[in-house]
Parts: sequence; C-alpha cells; structure tokens
Amino acid sequence: MRATATLFVCLCGCVLALAGCGENLTPAPVASADPTLTCVPDLDGRIDARELTATLDLPVRYLVAKERAVDLAGKVDGAGRRTWDMGTRGADSTLQLSAQALGTQWYAASFPGGQFVTPLDDATDGVYAQDDAALWLLGVASREMAPAQGKTLIVYAAPVAVLRFPLTSGATWTAVGDIPSGAGTIRGLPYIGRDTYVITVDGAGRLGLPDVTFTQALRVRTQVTVAPSLGPPVTRRQVSFYFECFGEVARATSHDGEAAADFTTAAELRRLSLQED
Repeated sequence: MRATATLFVCLCGCVLALAGCGENLTPAPVASADPTLTCVPDLDGRIDARELTATLDLPVRYLVAKERAVDLAGKVDGAGRRTWDMGTRGADSTLQLSAQALGTQWYAASFPGGQFVTPLDDATDGVYAQDDAALWLLGVASREMAPAQGKTLIVYAAPVAVLRFPLTSGATWTAVGDIPSGAGTIRGLPYIGRDTYVITVDGAGRLGLPDVTFTQALRVRTQVTVAPSLGPPVTRRQVSFYFECFGEVARATSHDGEAAADFTTAAELRRLSLQED
C-alpha cells in the first residue's frame, strides 16, 4: 500500500444548502498525498489530534458517486468482527481537493482564531482551527468577496467542535453553531439561525475501498439540523469512516429528512482514491 500522510476532514457548512449554495450539508474532505509518512498508525483503537492533522497545499483524489447503494451497518462474523465493503467501482467521478492556510483571503479578518480553510463547493470555503481537544468550525465564506450571486459570510458565535479528540468508539456529543443577527449573510441576504450537530462514534471494523483496505476504521455518524430564524428546519445524516493518520477515508451522505441511521441509498458517496491520473 502506498504511504499516504494525514487525511483531514471538515464537517458542516449546512446553512449553504438552505440557501441553494451547495448540494451537501457538509463540506468536502481534504487529504494529503505526501509520500513521506509523518504519522504511523499504531492500531490502538483511537484517533488522537496528532493522528488527524491538516496538511496544506497537497491535493488528494476522491471517488465520488451519486445515488449509490450502501451498507452502513456492515457484516458481523461469528467472532464479532465487523466488515464494511465499499470497494465496488461504478460510474464514479473524481474530485481533487486541498486545504489552504487562512491568511490572505478577503474574509480572514472575520475569523481571528482560524488556521486553515477547505472548499465546501466551487464557490465557498469552510474556516477551521484544531487543537488537542477538537477540530473546530468557525464559519463559512464565499471564496470571492463579491461573487455574481452575492457574498456569503457566516461567523458562528462560538466555534463548533465537529470532531472531539480522542475519537473512540462510544463517544458522543452535541455541538451548536449559532448565527446571531449581523453575523450571517448568504448570497447577499442577511441570515440568522442555528446549526445543531449530533455526532456519535459507534463502531469499529474492517473497511474495504476500491484501492485499499483499512483494518481498523471507526464509524462516525453526524446528524445535522439547520434551523433558520424564518422557515422550517432541515436535517441530513452523514456516516463517515476514519482511520489513524489517514483521517476520513469514506463518507456517505443522506438525502434531506432521512429517518434511518443506516440509510441504504446515499445521495453522495465519497471514497479515498490512491490512483494517479
């Protein structure tokens, strides 16, 4: 298996879906294809902050499928070992992403505690920071200061812990991102609301992907509810799989309003790809 350094994932940015700014309630993952392995998995069943650190300016590829059947529950053998099979290729497209340092972007001054950004879609970025306790989402901004569809700038009243360290099976928490009056603009229009994230780490096992198999992946469920001050709330589910030093290696995102935790059709399925062009 090719040595692949730190894979980094960022969650949320959900208000953008309400405004029609993006298809996903969560932004895209960003990884590192640096062949120098700076983090070695120790297979201790947990992921510490040092095992999930953003690597900047290094693009990584993902296989992306729409409307794909998924088995999120997985299979359990007689010894209690769980396996997820996501190795089947189909009509997949490819996506290449990278994280960037927060610095010269027009919105940088609005996020004094921010460290780096990753793309949510073709037009917007999520702004993040990380310490030993958590990966924090600070907010969302349009990549351009004055895009044709109008500026987007969402600054949470307090950073949102979208991942808490260490990640271990059985961990669960709720994080709330408030957007008060004057702190939110979507496509040039004022926005007030609350994003609520319910996150649970609830399983470990073997995960098969098209290019690689991870022997001890953690399953992380995220349910996000976006509640604008005007209009009904919107809920979406995401099931991600993490591995030490690689971070998020697969992700299935539901349709809006999905009731089943183990939904069987993903609106979008993303999987780490180790193949070169």
